[in-house]
Amino acid sequence: MNREPGLSVRLKLTLSYAGFVMLAGGLLLVTVWVFLLRYVPEVIDNPQMPAPAPNRSRLPVPVPVPVMFVPNRSDLLRAFAPRAVAVLAFLLVFGLLGGWILAGRMLAPLTRITSATCVAAGGSLSHRIRLEGRRDEFRELSDAFDSMLEQLESHVAEQQRFAANASHELRTPLAISRTLLDVARKDPTQGRAELIERLHTVNQRAIDLTEALLLLSRGGRGNFTRDSVDLSLVAEEAAETLLSLAERRRITLDVSGGAARTSGSAELLLRMVTNLVQNAIVHNLPAGGSVTVHTEAHGDTSVLRIENTGRRLPPELVPTFTEPFQRGTERVRTDEHAGVGLGLAIVHSIVRAHAGTLDLVPSPNGGLLVTVRLPGTS
Repeated sequence: MNREPGLSVRLKLTLSYAGFVMLAGGLLLVTVWVFLLRYVPEVIDNPQMPAPAPNRSRLPVPVPVPVMFVPNRSDLLRAFAPRAVAVLAFLLVFGLLGGWILAGRMLAPLTRITSATCVAAGGSLSHRIRLEGRRDEFRELSDAFDSMLEQLESHVAEQQRFAANASHELRTPLAISRTLLDVARKDPTQGRAELIERLHTVNQRAIDLTEALLLLSRGGRGNFTRDSVDLSLVAEEAAETLLSLAERRRITLDVSGGAARTSGSAELLLRMVTNLVQNAIVHNLPAGGSVTVHTEAHGDTSVLRIENTGRRLPPELVPTFTEPFQRGTERVRTDEHAGVGLGLAIVHSIVRAHAGTLDLVPSPNGGLLVTVRLPGTS
C-alpha cells in the first residue's frame, strides 16, 4: 500500500520542542498577569481641583506639593506587551533551532540503525552497528539488531552449505544411474538382472536421501500437532524395530528406565529415537558390542540416554556429528544401513523443534553417550 509522505520524526520532535517552549513562555506570562498585573489598580485621572477660596482669615496660604507619577494597569500593559511579544518570538526561534539540533542528536543512533538495515536488505549480513555509549533504549535496539544479523548470517551460511551438500549428495546417485545406463547401452550383453538390481539400489538411496531431507525440513519448522508422548514407550518401539539389525551385528540391545512424558509429535519423536538407536548399533564394535537405552524423568524434564560401545572418538570431532552429511565413520555405502549422513542432523532438528537439548559426549573407553532432554509433562 502506497502512502503519502508525511513529516519526518526529526521535524515532529522539533515542532514538539518548540511548542513546549512556547507553552512554557505563555504560562509564564499568564502567571505574571494573574499574580501581578491584575492587582495593579486602574486609576482614573481626577478633574482639576477648584481654586482655593480667598483667605479671609489672613492665614498662610498652603503651597501645593508636586505629586509623583504612579503607573496604572494600562501603563504597565503598554510597556509589558511589546516586550512579551518579543520574548515569545525569541522563544519560538530558540525552540525551533534548539529542537532541531537536539532532535538530530537524539535520532543519530536511529539513523545508524536505519543505515545498517538498508545494508542488510541489500544482502550484506556481515555489517554490524556496534553502537557505543551507555546502555539505553537505542543501545538495546542496536545490540538486538546486531544479534539478529549474526544469527541470520549464520543461518544463511548454514543453509547455503546444506544446499551445496544436498545437491552433491543427490547428484551422486543420479550420476551413478546415468553411468550404469551408458554402460548397458554400450554393452548389450551385460546381464539385465544385475543392472536392474544396481539401479534399484541407487534409486532407493536417492529416495531415502530425499525423504530424509523432507523430514529434516519438517522437523525444523515445528508446525506439527503436539500430543502427550511417553519416551519409554517410544524407546521400546524403536528397539523392537531394530532388534533384528542388532542381532545380525551381534550387538546387545538393552532398554531400561521409567516413564518420561513430554509433549510433541509421536512420529517425529519415534524417528528421533530410531535414528539414535540405529546410529548406536551401526557405529559400534564389529561384534560383542552393546547399546543401552535409558529413560527417566527429572522434575519437569524428560531424559533419554543412549550409550554404545565402539572405537574411541576424538572430542573435537563429536560436535560435527549433528551437521548435515557428516559421518562418524568412513563414507562406506556398501552397508544397507550406512545412512545418508542426516541421521543426527535430523535428531538435532527434532530436538530443537521440541524445545529440548541434545548432548553428545565421547565415552572414555570408546563409543558415544547421547543425552536428550525435553520439557516434561505431568
